[in-house]
Amino acid sequence: MNPLTAGAFDLPDRLAPKAEPTLIAADERHFAAVARSIEQSITELSDRLDAERRAPGGKGRQAVDRDMEVRRLAARLRTLRRFGVDLCLGRMVGTDDSAPGYVGRRGLTDGAGRRLLLDWRSPAAEPFFAATHANPMGLTSRRRYRWTRGRITDYWDEVFTPDGFEGHAVTLDDQSAFLASLGTSRSSRMRDVLGTIQADQDAIIRAGSSGALVVDGGPGTGKTVVALHRTAYLLYADPRLGQRRGGVLFVGPHQPYLAYVSDVLPSLGEEDVQTCTLRDLVPEGAAAGIEADPDVARLKSSAELVRAIEAAVRFYEEPPAEAMTVSTDEADIRLSADDWAQAFEAPGPGTPHNEARDEVWEELLTILVEKYDGDEPDDLVRASLLRNRELRTAFNRAWPLIEATDLVGDLWSVPAYLRRCAPWLSPDEVRRLQRRDAAAWTVSDLPLLDAARQRLGDAEASGRRRRQEAFVAVERARMAAVVDDLIEAHVYDDGEGVLSSLRQLDLQDALVDETALPGAEPDLLAGPFAHIVVDEAQELTDAEWQMLLLRCPSGSFTVVGDRAQARHGFTESWRERLGRIGLHRVTLASLTVNYRTPEEVMAAAEPVIRAVLPDANVPTSIRRGGVPVAHGSAADLGAILDTWLAAHAEGTACVIGDPTFRTTSRVRSLTPELAKGLEFDLVVLVDPEAFGAGVQGAVDRYVAMTRATRQLVVLTR
Repeated sequence: MNPLTAGAFDLPDRLAPKAEPTLIAADERHFAAVARSIEQSITELSDRLDAERRAPGGKGRQAVDRDMEVRRLAARLRTLRRFGVDLCLGRMVGTDDSAPGYVGRRGLTDGAGRRLLLDWRSPAAEPFFAATHANPMGLTSRRRYRWTRGRITDYWDEVFTPDGFEGHAVTLDDQSAFLASLGTSRSSRMRDVLGTIQADQDAIIRAGSSGALVVDGGPGTGKTVVALHRTAYLLYADPRLGQRRGGVLFVGPHQPYLAYVSDVLPSLGEEDVQTCTLRDLVPEGAAAGIEADPDVARLKSSAELVRAIEAAVRFYEEPPAEAMTVSTDEADIRLSADDWAQAFEAPGPGTPHNEARDEVWEELLTILVEKYDGDEPDDLVRASLLRNRELRTAFNRAWPLIEATDLVGDLWSVPAYLRRCAPWLSPDEVRRLQRRDAAAWTVSDLPLLDAARQRLGDAEASGRRRRQEAFVAVERARMAAVVDDLIEAHVYDDGEGVLSSLRQLDLQDALVDETALPGAEPDLLAGPFAHIVVDEAQELTDAEWQMLLLRCPSGSFTVVGDRAQARHGFTESWRERLGRIGLHRVTLASLTVNYRTPEEVMAAAEPVIRAVLPDANVPTSIRRGGVPVAHGSAADLGAILDTWLAAHAEGTACVIGDPTFRTTSRVRSLTPELAKGLEFDLVVLVDPEAFGAGVQGAVDRYVAMTRATRQLVVLTR
C-alpha cells in the first residue's frame, strides 16, 4: 500500500488512542516526505546503475572501481526497493527544541539536502540506542515503531525528563519496545531487531575493531544480534575493514544458522559480508564425517599438530645431496649439490610450495646457463636444457607438485612420515592416527587440510601461468600482424605517424584483451580478511582457530560465545583460551540479561547446566511467559503439535531429539547441536536424557531447552 495515499500508520482498533492526529500527524508528514524521496532516489539510482552498466569496463583498477560502483548502486537500490518507508526505525527528540531526528537502516536526504533519516550506524544516531534514564544523552524522548508489511501497527514512546510525560500518556508501555517485540512470533528468518537494540548491546556493537573483542553471554542475551549488528556497524564506521582492505568474514556454527540469519545483514545495509561455516573453508568439508575415536579427535584438535604441516612440506623442499651431469647439444654441465641448494633458496619468504616451483626451476636454468663455457648463445643453451628429460625428471623428483589431500593422507598412512613431522607423538599416538582409508576425511582433518592447502598453494598455478603467457604472446603477435597490415595498406595515415606509432610494444600490449585470459575462480573465503566475526566460538578447537588466524593476520576478531554451552567443556577463561591459540589483545564484554527465554523455562534449564558447570554464566530472565514447562509422553508428540498449530496461526516450533520426525513448513526437526543459535516459539524435547551423560549431554539439554521463547514441552519415552 502506498503510504502517500493511505498513510504509514495502520493501528488496530484496540490502539485507537494512539491514532490521535496530535500524536502521529508529524510522523505522517515526515513519512510522506521519506516516501517521495525514496521514489526519487530509486529513479536516480536506476538511471545511474544503467549508465554504469553500459559504460566501458576498462582495465585494471578502472575495471575494479567500475565493478565496485555497480555493486554499491545495486545494493543501495535493493535496500530502497525492499523497505520503502519502513527504512525508518524510530525518532528521537532532543532537549534543544530542534526538530525530531529520525533514525533509519540507511541514511536518506531529500533533493533540497534536508536529512530525512540518520543512518543507524552514524554517531548522530547513537543516542537512539544508547540513551538511558541515568544518561539520556540529550534526549527528552524517543519513539520506536513496529512495522508489519510496510505499515506501522504499533509504536512506543520512552520519556527521559520528568516534565516530558504530558501528551505521551497513551503511547507509554509498561514494557519497553524491546520486550514488546519479543512477544511477536518467530519466523523462518531471524527477526530484525535493529530498532530495539539495548544500551549494553549498543556499546558492544560500536566498540573498536583493534584486537579481539569477546562477547560472552548465556542464552537469550542477544549475542548473535550483537554480532550481526556489529558486523554492519564496523563496515560502516571503520574504513580499514572495507572490501579493498579485505572485508569482513562472518563464521557461524552450521548451515541452518546461516540460513536463519541470511536476511539480517542486507536489512542492516550490508551485502558484501562473506558468511560461512568452518566446513566451507575447505572443499572436503561438505562430506567430512565425525571422528569416531575421541582420542584421535583430541590429538587432531591441537594447534601443534597443525603446525606439523610445515615440516611435512619442508620434507619435499630439501635439495638433492648428490651432483649430476646435465648434457646439452654442445657440452656437459656439472650440477653440484651447492647449485641445487642455491636454486632452492630462490623463492621469497612465504611463497607457497607449488607456486615457488617455477622460481626454483628458473634459478636452476640460470645457474646451468652461467656455468656453460661453450660458444652457443644463452637462449640456445636454455632451449637445450628445457628439452633435457633427465634434468626435468630430477627436478620433478626434487621439488614435486603436491596436493593437500595427498600430503595429509600420507600422514595418516605412512607412520615413518608422521613420526618425522611430529616427533613429539608417542608410538601409540602415531599408531592411533593411522587409518586404512587415508582419504576418509573427518571434520577433525579439516584444519590440517586447510593448513596444507595454504602452505602448498595452487598446484595448477604453474600450468595456468604458462597458458596465460602463451595466450598473451599469441594475442601480441596477432595484434602486430593487424597493425602491419593496416600500415601496409595505408588504411589510415594523417601524415603524423599516428598509426605507425602502434608498432610500439607498450601500445600493442594495451590492445591485448586481458579479460579473455584463462584463470581460476577466486576463492572468496581464502582471505586475508580485515576482521572476522565468530559466533558459537566456544566450540572451536585450537586447530580450528588456526584456520581463522591464517585468514586474519591482524588479529581483529569479534568472538561470540558462552562457555556454558561448550559441548566438550570449557574450563579456562576466554583470555587463557585465546592467548593459547595466538590472540593476546583481548577485551571481554559480558551480557547477563536474558531477553528471550521466559523465567519458567530458565528455572527448569538452570539446574541442568549447574549440575555439571556450577560456575556457568546463567543469565537472568526479565520476562514471564505465563506458560509453565509441560511434561508428557513421546507418544503424544503429534497431538501436542496439532493442538499448538491450531491455536497459533503464526510462529514456529521445533522438535529436538526425534530424528524420525520430518520438518514441515512451521515445525523444524533438529539435533541439539544444530539447534544451537536458533530460537522457536515452541520447543518439544523428546527423551532428553538420551542426549548423553556428562558435560556434553547436559550442555545439549541446556541448549535445547533454552531455544524456547514461549513454551517448552519435555517428553519421555
